[in-house]
Amino acid sequence: MSFIPLDQLRSSSLDSSQTISRQPSAVNSSTRLPPWFKVQAKTGPDYLDIKQTMDRLDLHTICEEARCPNRWECWNARTATFLILGDICTRRCHYCSVETGRPLTVDHAEPRRVAEAVQALGLRHAVITSVNRDELKDGGAAIFAETIRRTRQLSPGCTIEVLIPDFEGNEHALATVCAEKPDILNHNIETVRRLFPAIRPQGKYQRSIELLGKAKELGMRTKSGLILGMGETIDEAREVMRDLRSVGCDIMTIGQYLQPTRDHLSVARFYDPNEFLMLKEEGMALGFAHVESGPLVRSSYHAEQQVVPEEVMPQL
Repeated sequence: MSFIPLDQLRSSSLDSSQTISRQPSAVNSSTRLPPWFKVQAKTGPDYLDIKQTMDRLDLHTICEEARCPNRWECWNARTATFLILGDICTRRCHYCSVETGRPLTVDHAEPRRVAEAVQALGLRHAVITSVNRDELKDGGAAIFAETIRRTRQLSPGCTIEVLIPDFEGNEHALATVCAEKPDILNHNIETVRRLFPAIRPQGKYQRSIELLGKAKELGMRTKSGLILGMGETIDEAREVMRDLRSVGCDIMTIGQYLQPTRDHLSVARFYDPNEFLMLKEEGMALGFAHVESGPLVRSSYHAEQQVVPEEVMPQL
């Protein structure tokens, strides 16, 4: 076991025979990461089981594609986020390391393989997300729905969270996913209203807020995530929390942006852990059922702890 600063971690996955070596800093070379940014880089039987299962079934994880700093912790706890509909995104968000380009054809056997992986790993909570597939009429909603159905057939006791794109505002696509009744419907807002056009040029802030509202109307337990450090003010972050609660969003994650490569948006500011704690307290006061807030928090971090009983869900 070792504690390694994030700017020294390799971007590739590790197995028990690999070592950790230095790579170019994930932030501007003149910027040093604050001392609270270090992760436990440890492989073990659970980590390797997930890695080998994903490789055997030819599946992708957002943990790897987005270079998540929590991969070691989560995989050793037997949690991982499946990335469906391929690993090439039709959008180019300036904070995201997932490859942008022309996606391959839809793999209709992928839902079955995801379900087999959930069963093989004995997961109690599965998180399923996707790249954006704007070239598809339904944005990939049918594949989401089929993945939920297949997973429930093989692992009926496993709770399911889906982290969906905005489907370009297609209400039928959203309804297709919601009809399968995932335990949590997640759609990440990611940044504040002012920065949205520059950072997520193919998305729309209000469209994302409205999607979460429509999902709530369809009976979903909803969730969203915000990334700090891309140029927003803390008051703008508070505005996002209020906007999410205005449409009944139940769960929120707040984390620190880390520049994945020098080709991506630079970090504008590192927030202190106490500021994350403050935002968590403010979010809970607004009525969220759960707020996961901290420098290393990502959308699926501790996701299995966020499946709260219906009777304790907040009301508007």
